[in-house]
Amino acid sequence: MAVLVTGGAGYIGSHTAVALHDAGHEVVIVDNFANSSPRAVDAVRALTGGALSFVEADLLDEAAVRGIFEQHEISEVVHFAAHKAVAESVQEPSRYYRNNLGSLLGVLEAMLEHGVDKLVHSSSCTVYGQPAVLPVAESAPVGAASPYGWTKLMCEQIITDVCAVRPLAAVMLRYFNPVGAHPSATLGEDPNDIPNNLVPLVMQVAGGRRERLAVFGDDYDTADGSGVRDYVHVVDLAEAHVAALEVLAAGHDGAAAVNVGTGSGSSVLEVIEAARRATGRPIPYEIVGRRPGDIAKTWAATDLAREFLGWQAKLDIDDMMRDHWRWHSQNPDGYGR
Repeated sequence: MAVLVTGGAGYIGSHTAVALHDAGHEVVIVDNFANSSPRAVDAVRALTGGALSFVEADLLDEAAVRGIFEQHEISEVVHFAAHKAVAESVQEPSRYYRNNLGSLLGVLEAMLEHGVDKLVHSSSCTVYGQPAVLPVAESAPVGAASPYGWTKLMCEQIITDVCAVRPLAAVMLRYFNPVGAHPSATLGEDPNDIPNNLVPLVMQVAGGRRERLAVFGDDYDTADGSGVRDYVHVVDLAEAHVAALEVLAAGHDGAAAVNVGTGSGSSVLEVIEAARRATGRPIPYEIVGRRPGDIAKTWAATDLAREFLGWQAKLDIDDMMRDHWRWHSQNPDGYGR
């Protein structure tokens, strides 16, 4: 029996596929390469000795999704496949709702039809909007500040409703801000076109691909005025998915939402400074206006992850910048589609 990893050629999905293999799972990846590269699959296969299957398919194609479950013995699903850029979602909300909700619904329906009853879902701390209390716990009020965030919150509600009436158990991991790369420097973040996340842009400036970094806002209610986020190493994050599957295998029922972060925040300017330490290079920046949909600060309460999943982050911001720079410096054009 195998774990189906949807969006498994993506940044987090590819690292999780390797972690699942290393933990002894059979893995089947499905991806349509909308925001990923076939070379990521090649890299995962190289790290796993070729020990996984791959299907190229769009999860909005219901027949293709059913075909995956008919052709492979799937026992569990780790669902990543989603568009993920906050600012882009503000500009293209219908595209985000169609893809992020539709892909989940197609996978859920196929799971139920084929008796697959364990799901780990890629969610996001954006479901909290701007939290009133920090660190933000899973019991905090939810309510998103962008269409992307609303899609994640709606997906959580869909999963919770299905778990209440059907034989399905789920862990919904609310990621904070994944960064870093595999220590081999063969897997990393490779966004199409212009990156939407801070750290890839920082690395492009350090590598000379961009002249300077735009810092969106210096008037937030934070120590240095720039936005604060809880950054988590993608390798730690991948291990959280393995831990979630172990909890489901042990018989957890229903749907549970769990934060995945380090429990501390770093500002944009602090990330820039950590990147300077890691790269040994100057990273010029300029302050520009705030972006729509951004919030001032957030970081995770991590008690539930530690108690329920038996997981906690091991790597800090310097580890994240070091590994991300190693990946970027050895692969300045990403996977070079």
